[in-house]
Amino acid sequence: MDFSLSEEQQLLRDSIARYVANEYSFAERQQIVASPKGWSDKVWAQFAAMGLLGVPFPDALGGFGGTAVDVMVVMQELGRGIVVEPYLSTVVLGGGLVDLAGTAAQKQDILPRLGQGKWLLALAHGEPQSRYDLHDVATTAQREGSGYALSGRKSVVLHGASADTLIVAARTAGGPRDREGITLVLVDAKARGVTATGYRTVDGLRAADVALDGVHVGADAVLGQVDGGLPLLERAVDLGAAALCGEAVGVIEALNAATLDYLKTRQQFGQPIGRFQALQHRAVDMLIHAEQSKSMACVAAVKVQSGDPAERRRAVSAAKSLVGRAGRAVAKEAIQMHGGMGVANELPAAHYAKRLTMIDFWLGDSDWHTGRFAEVAA
Repeated sequence: MDFSLSEEQQLLRDSIARYVANEYSFAERQQIVASPKGWSDKVWAQFAAMGLLGVPFPDALGGFGGTAVDVMVVMQELGRGIVVEPYLSTVVLGGGLVDLAGTAAQKQDILPRLGQGKWLLALAHGEPQSRYDLHDVATTAQREGSGYALSGRKSVVLHGASADTLIVAARTAGGPRDREGITLVLVDAKARGVTATGYRTVDGLRAADVALDGVHVGADAVLGQVDGGLPLLERAVDLGAAALCGEAVGVIEALNAATLDYLKTRQQFGQPIGRFQALQHRAVDMLIHAEQSKSMACVAAVKVQSGDPAERRRAVSAAKSLVGRAGRAVAKEAIQMHGGMGVANELPAAHYAKRLTMIDFWLGDSDWHTGRFAEVAA
């Protein structure tokens, strides 16, 4: 498989890398994380001006017409800066679902505004009891006139408190763990009966627990087919997992670079600690983890677009499992080689490590994806 980037992808990567290096310093990121919203409107507007928010969407809707590989390129560079803006939630997951399943009217209404940075989406699919099982949905959507009334609870909705529209997975038929009977619904985040309780996650991002109490939506709010939302949800979550693998590669490479720089400058016994052979061996192991992760992230980005669900799941789960384990191994080594400073918030290393830990847990951890890979491969 050819892993080389096209000229357009290289230009995209370089433009984001310059922005992150020049405009998104670690100190500026810390200020953004500490702000009430937890992300920057200014940065988001700049992403829109750079065309990043429209990368995966059709040209006719103001997008770039890109592929999952283009999204991987973006996510890698955002990972290097441990960017906290809602790219994954709005562009990859939310926008991805609208692009996959939306009607022409829904796409025309949402995607151009999203690409201009004027509209935010959040996917509300997880529940307190569901863990990573996408079919474990207790939230209900009961028929009410020509529309539906939604009631239930959603947990850890990424950037849910900032969203303008929530994409809610609700049950319109069947029992709580049935694979059939799940419907995706577009919900105005400011509608009566919607309550979002936001909080900061350990890696500096924002999430929310969302309560839905008799929230009324019209029939035109349904995304895709009634009772047929699970295959769409699975595909969108796989797109998100592949994008996370790309982000992890950027984080790992940045953390490796920071660790190598520390090994060259930290003095012990009158010489840089990077001269100690044991630490050199461990640094090489970190480099191997980075290269393996990059290869698997590329495979996932290519295969996630496959029309064969089994092939898609197999590739994405293989990548998410390997990248998750690699990220945690790199984080552990980096912290140990930084010594006590490795866990201090004053250094970027601790924040890279936290992000790698959370990437492993988002959208299925390594153990869960290893199990899914085994099921699909059987």
